[in-house]
Amino acid sequence: MSRLALRCGLMLALAALAPGGPALAQDAAPAPIEDPRAPKYRDVERGPFIGFEAGWLGLLKTPNQDPVRFPFATGGGGTAGGAVIGLHVGYDLTNRLAIALFAEGASQKASASYGAFDLLAGGLDLRFAFYGRKDRNGYERFFAYAHGRGGYLVSHPTGLFGDTDVLVGGGLGAEYYTQLRHFSVGLQVDGLYVLSAKAPGFAVTPVVRYTF
Repeated sequence: MSRLALRCGLMLALAALAPGGPALAQDAAPAPIEDPRAPKYRDVERGPFIGFEAGWLGLLKTPNQDPVRFPFATGGGGTAGGAVIGLHVGYDLTNRLAIALFAEGASQKASASYGAFDLLAGGLDLRFAFYGRKDRNGYERFFAYAHGRGGYLVSHPTGLFGDTDVLVGGGLGAEYYTQLRHFSVGLQVDGLYVLSAKAPGFAVTPVVRYTF
């Protein structure tokens, strides 16, 4: 009887331990192997960037800063307009906030008596995206933003529109991050003001940006 009882006890103990066997084996299973073909990059890049802008810049006032040197433009040139091109280099501080250095040049043409003049400006640009929209894959690709900029301005010929001045401006823009990852395209509309010349203006510029 003692041997029979011992065998029955061993069988009961093995039966009690049997359900825990698969769980122990499952806990000890190795981690799944990572698929080497899986993408290891972000669908929308953020970080350092370089951008190009080109469009139209207009001034609503063109004073004559040196009537002695330019006697035929004593009454000013009225409104002026022409092409503007620019370059900016910056960094995305967050998905919504970016800071950049900018440089741009514009060729302006006023009245016949006033003539044409060139502007060159450079300074700091700060941008904040207040709205973002996701695509069907859940990535934010479309942004609406507000930005402001300010910098040093030089005009040529010296003495007509001015010599050196300060340019401030800002406005609204829209930007779309393309499927090419690093590239985004956009459009911005800005109001401008040249301080010493007391000349308001505006600019409409498409923008292309490459993020590294």
